[in-house]
Amino acid sequence: MNRKIFFWAAALLLIMSAGCSRKSDNNASYSPVDGRIQTPWAENVAAAIDSRGNLSPDLFGYPRMQMQRTEWQCLNGLWNYTVTQKGVQPAQGQADGRILVPFPIESSLSGVARTVSPDEELWYSRTFTLPRTWAGRNIILHFGAVDWQAEVYVNNRLAASHTGGYTPFSADITPFLDRRGGAEQNLVVRVYDPTDAGFQPCGKQVNRPRSIWYTAVTGIWQTVWLEPVNSANHIDNLVITPDIDNGILRLTALTADKEGTVEAAVYDNGRKIACAHGAAGSPLVLKMKDMHLWTPDDPFLYDVRVSLKHGRHTLDRVTSYAAMRKISRAKDCNGIWRMQLNNSDLFQFGPLDQGWWPDGLYTAPCDEALAFDIQKTKDFGFNMIRKHVKVEPDRWYWHCDRLGMLVWQDMPSGDLGNVWEPRKLNGGTDRERTDESSRNYWHEWHEIIDLLRSHPSVVVWVPFNEAWGQFETEKVVAWTKHYDPSRLVNPASGGNHRPCGDILDLHNYPQPDMYLFDTARVNVLGEYGGIGWPVDGHLWWNNRNWGYIRFTSSEEVTAEYVKYAKQLEELVRKGFAAAVYTQTTDVEGDVHGLMTYDR
Repeated sequence: MNRKIFFWAAALLLIMSAGCSRKSDNNASYSPVDGRIQTPWAENVAAAIDSRGNLSPDLFGYPRMQMQRTEWQCLNGLWNYTVTQKGVQPAQGQADGRILVPFPIESSLSGVARTVSPDEELWYSRTFTLPRTWAGRNIILHFGAVDWQAEVYVNNRLAASHTGGYTPFSADITPFLDRRGGAEQNLVVRVYDPTDAGFQPCGKQVNRPRSIWYTAVTGIWQTVWLEPVNSANHIDNLVITPDIDNGILRLTALTADKEGTVEAAVYDNGRKIACAHGAAGSPLVLKMKDMHLWTPDDPFLYDVRVSLKHGRHTLDRVTSYAAMRKISRAKDCNGIWRMQLNNSDLFQFGPLDQGWWPDGLYTAPCDEALAFDIQKTKDFGFNMIRKHVKVEPDRWYWHCDRLGMLVWQDMPSGDLGNVWEPRKLNGGTDRERTDESSRNYWHEWHEIIDLLRSHPSVVVWVPFNEAWGQFETEKVVAWTKHYDPSRLVNPASGGNHRPCGDILDLHNYPQPDMYLFDTARVNVLGEYGGIGWPVDGHLWWNNRNWGYIRFTSSEEVTAEYVKYAKQLEELVRKGFAAAVYTQTTDVEGDVHGLMTYDR
């Protein structure tokens, strides 16, 4: 055995010995870490842990709504954790304690609330057993998201590795399992995440939180789960694209080995209205008669059923959903470019949404909380959310799909350092990234688009924000537009502006302003507002709070908001086709939300 393999095998065995020594622990060993504000849902988390330390699967729900199977096993719950120096194996019997997965280690709800420095690694471990009814089937292990680099070991053997903090990954772990009935399986995850000390996308995370920069997030922060499939050849993913102009829905089932025949059917309230079949990996065309179009006011979703067959034998079967909608741009009667939904002008208006929680940081305390922000945004009268330099769990986008909320999706930023000149049509600099940084950006952006491209709510891609690591702008925009021509591309929200893509996006605080105008593209106000109000009893920091402009009462804040709304109305007539108000909630010391951080 070579020295490197021996090193990691020894480390895994040490962690497992520590994990076995603690496996009698249960929910009595868990409590959130005090000292910060919490949302109303936080108090329900401890009650969702059973006597064996497992977190109820109902807390977050089925994790992948666009490709559902009937059987699955949730692995969320109390795991053992250890923090070591990078490259240093854990000591004999070492376990720093228990952590509640999927809450990041820095969060209150993890039960730990400690930082992991750029020269440390985080190790997780637990055991699990498979249901006896899964005997003889292939077992897929899924991670919703792990920030940032992860290695996964099953029974002391490397089963998967992944780089990227915002996208799911999975592995067929069948070859690594002990298939004796009732056997305990050992699972270890090793994580490295330097946050803003590295080049990787990390959004608003920093090692030194301040103003608009927030607490770092490390490790597992979305659901970990298992599911059985009947064959090594199964459906890996679905790509679903509506085309309302031609009355068709395109569906491609991506499979493990590209063999077999795919059959797909679309249902409207239980009534089959379209069907098609063809080779796995090839697009199927489903003809949609009497289309029921999806809009924010009427977010109608069709049910979709997909099967993978070999001859007459069904290898796999999944259920999904789809919507018929189109996002585009067109000139109005005055020659101004407007955003269109289903070939009709629609002014898109919504908040900048950071997606942070005082108790779970990147991870909402439960699925109900995840949906709450979207529904509350809709109740406020908005029809759009700009998801700011973060990617949410799949269920967040499903909630947007079913509730009728348009989404502008940012690429999480990283590798900052170039000059920002937002008031020039071709100003500022592109970041000179290393080859490693560039390759990683392309890898993660590709995976993010693959994750979200079948969600009807997602209508705009935003590859850069305010020159935060902006590089190769024209190339990135051209690739994004080519890879997904069904959506608009906003090259750089707030600049640096380049003459490419579909949108010119201005930022101005606090009041709206139109200091540039592009006659060739859609003009939008991608950020404005930031009206600050530190509300006593609902603050993350007591004396480190700020806003672009600050007031001390609801009446003052409301009056200022209305003043800006009237200014925006005039600018819409002059050419703005969309606007984004900063922001949905306060986040840490960033106190200019429509709601407080604790909601």
